[in-house]
Amino acid sequence: MLFGRGKKSKDERSETAGTVEESGAEAQSPESGTPGDFRLAKGPLDIDEIEDRDGYVDLGALLIAPAEGLQLRLEVEEATRRVVAVTMDLEGSSLQLQAFAAPRSEGLWDEIREQITQSVASQGGETEEVSGAFGTELVAKLPAEAADGSRGFRAARFMGVDGPRWFLRGVLGGQAALERDAAAGLEELFRRVVVVRGDNPMPPRELLQLRLPKDAAVPGQAGAPQNAPAMEQPERGPEITQIG
Repeated sequence: MLFGRGKKSKDERSETAGTVEESGAEAQSPESGTPGDFRLAKGPLDIDEIEDRDGYVDLGALLIAPAEGLQLRLEVEEATRRVVAVTMDLEGSSLQLQAFAAPRSEGLWDEIREQITQSVASQGGETEEVSGAFGTELVAKLPAEAADGSRGFRAARFMGVDGPRWFLRGVLGGQAALERDAAAGLEELFRRVVVVRGDNPMPPRELLQLRLPKDAAVPGQAGAPQNAPAMEQPERGPEITQIG
């Protein structure tokens, strides 16, 4: 598993959760009874629901389960050098993750989904609600121009899950945004993510702090811990949040 870092300017970052770039979610299903019941059956998990952190890549607010072929990329805000997102690249598709503080007793996904829809529409795009493994999801498509000048669209699929005082947003890009089969590997990794909310009081929708793993190392670096995630030189990759 490789580990890299990307850059993100201040006006590009997902600071709150109310536009195409900024979204959160709730994982309630009509058949599930409560969001918590549905999440416990499907994942992701809260830190209190696992025995220990062994075997995970520790990114602070998020613990990531390693997988063969998985590359992790941290999105860094250029102005402050703050890590604002982590992107998982697997088999040509990507999944961007952000965790936010949330109210104790209410979900946010209905409201956020409406805000994303309005944002996409204002940019000449379209959205469609779909039923997915984590409840109601949203597929967004926006007009885009290819390198050869032809017109097409860019797509992203928004997923979200509410947990104890947090919600986790995932945005699928590439073929995984449009094809369920292509998304299977990333969906499985999404359900295995562990969120570390912490005990500090935070306003709803505030981004939970991410950081570079302590044992990250540049490939080939002498003395790098065995099985530590390798760290590539910072390189900006495709920003799934920049679909508009």
